[in-house]
Amino acid sequence: MIADNLDEPQVQPSDEAWKAIVGAYDLHVHAGPDVMPRKIDDVGLAREFLARGLRGFALKSHYVPTQERAAVVAGIVPGVDVLGTITLNHSVGGLNPVALEIAGRGGCRLVWMPTVDAANETAGRTTGGKKLPFWATIQRDMESAGIAPPPITTLDAHGKLTEPTKQCLEVIARHDMALATGHLGRAEIFVLVRAAKEMGIRKVIVTHAEFPSQSLSAAEQKELADLGAIIEHCFTTMYTGKATWEAAFAAVHATGCERTLLSTDLGQPFNPGVSEGFAMFAQRFLDAGFTPAQVHRMAVQNPSEIAA
Repeated sequence: MIADNLDEPQVQPSDEAWKAIVGAYDLHVHAGPDVMPRKIDDVGLAREFLARGLRGFALKSHYVPTQERAAVVAGIVPGVDVLGTITLNHSVGGLNPVALEIAGRGGCRLVWMPTVDAANETAGRTTGGKKLPFWATIQRDMESAGIAPPPITTLDAHGKLTEPTKQCLEVIARHDMALATGHLGRAEIFVLVRAAKEMGIRKVIVTHAEFPSQSLSAAEQKELADLGAIIEHCFTTMYTGKATWEAAFAAVHATGCERTLLSTDLGQPFNPGVSEGFAMFAQRFLDAGFTPAQVHRMAVQNPSEIAA
């Protein structure tokens, strides 16, 4: 994530906004230690959540499994539920059922499809003077060192799921982990969601639906929700100007709060802190006419069901 809309007005969360997210889970956060700078470390974030009355968070890394970190942090800060995750990028072997099986046995609770290494994610691969996200800079550094495996896709030449993808879905279903679509493209997302539900995966998340790599329309989001997915909207996507708040609100109205997940995708040094950003997110929805009960449903109830 890159801060390219720093002129965004700073929303001051009201008491009502903070109250609406008491007991919330943030299922998309970045904390340290990491290979790139982070605003806060795992233990500090857990203590922050505990102080704010937030229930828990999922530790996302683009590069390493986090279930062992999550277990350590949960032991240090009782009262906060820390979810371990894995992202199926090249650093874990890509669509690697072995890495996924080990993660599942170790308590991993959420799996992201490829993000920085997804064929659909072109940041860092295109030319131009645009400032790059930290992870895209890492990709370019590795490429200059001769480390440049091909981008990952979940589909074969006929638009069907590849065998490694199917094997990964089998592992996810067997360990009852939640599946998130990562930075896959539209065609991949629709095929994946259909297959995941057919294979018995109970919890399927469409990752940051407005993010430029996905840029799913309200109608597409509704269609995916009708297929059984829950649609995630991330604070940073709108906060950094990658999508408009109005588009996000319209999509939630189209999909329904009962099929919507609010996450922050925070942890970058230049962005607000995670809990503060979560409350700012809640305030944005309240200011747009959503009720506290609706915000609670999207920030507390729905992610709690994913985390269970």
